[in-house]
Amino acid sequence: MKPQQSVPNDCFDRRAIPDAAHEGWWSAPDGQLIRRIDWLAGDDSTRNKITRGSLLFVPGRADFYEKYLESLDHWYRRGWKVTAIDWRGQWLSRELGDDNVAGHGDDFGAWVDDLAAFWTEWKELNPAPHVLVGHSMGGHIVLRALAMSGIKPDAGVLSAPMLGFKPDRLPRGVLYRAARLMVWLRRLRRAVWKGSEDVGRLPDDRFDMLTHDRDRYADETWWRQERPELRLGRPSWGWISAALASMKFLDRPALLEAIATPVLFAATSADGLVSYSAIERAAERLPNSQLMDLGEQARHEILREVDAVREEALRGIDQFLDEVAPVEGPADGAGA
Repeated sequence: MKPQQSVPNDCFDRRAIPDAAHEGWWSAPDGQLIRRIDWLAGDDSTRNKITRGSLLFVPGRADFYEKYLESLDHWYRRGWKVTAIDWRGQWLSRELGDDNVAGHGDDFGAWVDDLAAFWTEWKELNPAPHVLVGHSMGGHIVLRALAMSGIKPDAGVLSAPMLGFKPDRLPRGVLYRAARLMVWLRRLRRAVWKGSEDVGRLPDDRFDMLTHDRDRYADETWWRQERPELRLGRPSWGWISAALASMKFLDRPALLEAIATPVLFAATSADGLVSYSAIERAAERLPNSQLMDLGEQARHEILREVDAVREEALRGIDQFLDEVAPVEGPADGAGA
């Protein structure tokens, strides 16, 4: 089948929920409410019919799906039925740190369990092929879910997955022991560093870590002002400890080597937040993976970069999905 072509959408408003999208909630097995957004089928003549399959997107730490509306709508216009969810511990369902801003988490396994439970329900209700896309911490959790939870999407895409921290000069074991010491000193929920990530203002140097596009970066501040509940700042020592423990888990021999799902790693060697070398090592371990290196032209938030870089990344992702998850794929997806 000829790949779907996207419908031009030069007038997309990144600061408004699209008419085709519906915001709602998902109830996790323990009753915790998790935010979600779904692009629903309709009669909009400016887009393709929902014939391509179904795509689930999960964002990073301190992220929210509003930041990715533009890319989610891009996939919708290519014919995907699109869903995105936030994480337990963020937005209205978050657990707060000592300063009422810090993002906390004791164990990444809780997020893996949430993703697996949501995936199982979502897959049964949406047409194949089924694709799972994760950014940063979301990419890390997707990889863990592929390795241990039994979910088997037709394809996975990991955008700048958080598989190691930058700077990465110190061995991970040293960082983990330091984080565990801070937890032992009863700093479990205390923010790792001091600073201000208030609703209306983000740190001045944060832009240089995330994107070259000031307008797209400004969208995040706009959404935080429009929806103050999106406020979530620095990670806690407990979160750092849990993240390093989860990275250590992924280092286990034969774990990633057993993942059969085709996976695309989209990364940048200029990433100032996550380790590119850790991403390279993970890509080499998976038996059916590809690595798209966007080089120094991109920063961490690849899907929120300047137009030329973002469009290159989307073309690479779309081509990968057309190759490994064609419409003619199994009617019920590749597995669980």
